[in-house]
Amino acid sequence: MQIQFQATKRDAQGTGASRRQRRAGQLPGIVYGGTKDPQPITLDHNELYHLLKKEVFHSSLLSVEVDGEKETVILRDTQWHPFKQQVLHIDFQRVAADEKIHVKVPLHFIGGDDSPAVKLGGCIVSAVINDIDVVCLPGNLPEFIKVDLSALDAGHSVHVSELTLPAGVELVVRGEGDAVVATALKVRGAAADTEDEGEEA
Repeated sequence: MQIQFQATKRDAQGTGASRRQRRAGQLPGIVYGGTKDPQPITLDHNELYHLLKKEVFHSSLLSVEVDGEKETVILRDTQWHPFKQQVLHIDFQRVAADEKIHVKVPLHFIGGDDSPAVKLGGCIVSAVINDIDVVCLPGNLPEFIKVDLSALDAGHSVHVSELTLPAGVELVVRGEGDAVVATALKVRGAAADTEDEGEEA
């Protein structure tokens, strides 16, 4: 289901205008991209604050209704107050159904507790990265990508190249090498405990 929210066009701009809007519980933002000019907007701060707490809001197609006109967008950037729980500004990018988009998609780790590394190897599974960059058409955008750890052995890792991507989704490779997604780490003292038990037997 596509997340929907409302906004109004923002005419008054500048630092002073933005400060007044925030004091009134409003959030300044902008919608840009596509064939239209950038459109400054104003949103309800509390509504967007709670939406931003949802993981799906950061990696899904969104529907914003600006003065009665709906547009499909993705979240591009947020600016936060350095110590208050307050969003200062938010950016959205328009998307077209036939144009690929570059986005970060969260990783969901499953099966770690059932892996040989945990059950037999005395390890804990540590996530090294929590999201990856992908390119796809808007209609193929996944909310998340699963990382199956159920076959992970002690001393081994899962790499980006081993991830199963949904149809139509391409990985964006940065730098050199095959990045580690998750790894099995030996719990300190686990090996010694096993050896002690063997000596006592």
